[in-house]
Amino acid sequence: MLFEYSNKTIKSIRVKISDKPGYLGRLTSLVGSMDGMFGEIKSVHIGKGYKIRDLDVYTDGEEQLKAILKEVEKLEGIEIIAVKDIVEEYHQGGKVKVVPTVSVETIDDLKIVYTPGVASICKQIAADKSLADRFTTIPNNVAIVTNGTAILGLGDIGAVAGMPVMEGKALLFSRLADINGVPILIESHDSEVIIETVKNIAPTFGAIKLEDIKAPECFEIEERLQNMLNIPVMHDDQHGTAVVVLAALLNIAKYTFLNLHQSSVGFIGLGAAGTGIFKLLKAYGVTKLIGTDLNAQAKELFRELGGTPTDLAGVMKNSKIVIATTGCPDLIKPEMIQPGQVVLALSNPNPEIDPELAVKSGAIFAADGKSVNNALAFPGLFKGALSSKAKTINDRMKIAAAKTIASFALDGDLVPNILDRKVHDAVALAVEQEAFKSGAAVNPE
Repeated sequence: MLFEYSNKTIKSIRVKISDKPGYLGRLTSLVGSMDGMFGEIKSVHIGKGYKIRDLDVYTDGEEQLKAILKEVEKLEGIEIIAVKDIVEEYHQGGKVKVVPTVSVETIDDLKIVYTPGVASICKQIAADKSLADRFTTIPNNVAIVTNGTAILGLGDIGAVAGMPVMEGKALLFSRLADINGVPILIESHDSEVIIETVKNIAPTFGAIKLEDIKAPECFEIEERLQNMLNIPVMHDDQHGTAVVVLAALLNIAKYTFLNLHQSSVGFIGLGAAGTGIFKLLKAYGVTKLIGTDLNAQAKELFRELGGTPTDLAGVMKNSKIVIATTGCPDLIKPEMIQPGQVVLALSNPNPEIDPELAVKSGAIFAADGKSVNNALAFPGLFKGALSSKAKTINDRMKIAAAKTIASFALDGDLVPNILDRKVHDAVALAVEQEAFKSGAAVNPE
């Protein structure tokens, strides 16, 4: 999926450092000078005249890491004790589990939650299926479905290889929205197999979240499932991404006094993310929409949806706002930037143009994908849809989510902290309210 650190190597380096001024600074300066980045830095032991610290270091691969470690070993007063793969440690045994919500301490408890007590609940649901909403987890379950054809920036690596990502989504559902996210892996490239599988398991869930399924198949799969099921079906690579991009654009418009409705927006890359962003901006009221892609079929679909296809030069020349989602680093050259242009080069880990270079080349504002993560959107979107018992997640609900996300950003930032639970609660409430206002949900009588 877009907007993830899909190609970064993350290691925890344990070092023994002389407890004197300047030694830690020399280490951090060295790592920075070699294009390494730091995550968490923490002290784990304080001895006489020294400290032992764990430093999480991000690099672009093992070779860069080895080069950094070789130079660190030359520093006086600093000793490398260990290098650990903290990513592997975090993923050992998976990242989620199923836990009970009631206590079972006695045989009597067991008889109540299981047989024979459970039979009475089964009979009630058999007589009135709507009671499943009251007596089961179904209305709070979301299927996280992938066939592994577009995992992060890694491409088609298969559904099983994508399981760690699906577990991550389930973790975020639980942590940020109290939703039961259930990974569903389908090892098939056949759209019919995916559609039939999801249709048949749908009674278990209150909503379906399609994840990391490549374009153009993802468009048909989402549309057909939404038409055949009476619960929300949303392809997150399209719509979750679009919501967060719209939130970022709302704040960019505020900071730069840009009229978003009247601005020309150009898309470089018309895959799942680019198409999803285009659809939502069109629904928001942006009318000047042009785009390009290497795939002729993608450009034709863009035309059918109401966009104006062109080439790369045409997008760069005629767009006030440029949104690039190609996965192709350095695609946008400095000389292509127009004075006063807004550039969102959203491919990670390497954007189509470095934001600082874009601004130096004349852009009024530029950003990459590191701060624009669709995990800001999907927990609240689905929670609001489930709370309202909406049958779909429509554009009005997505726009409500985007406006709410934008409103929580600190002054000068594009979007708020992704782990701020208040943001997700507010998004869920806004989506729930808009579900009723727009007719996606029906007010109970």
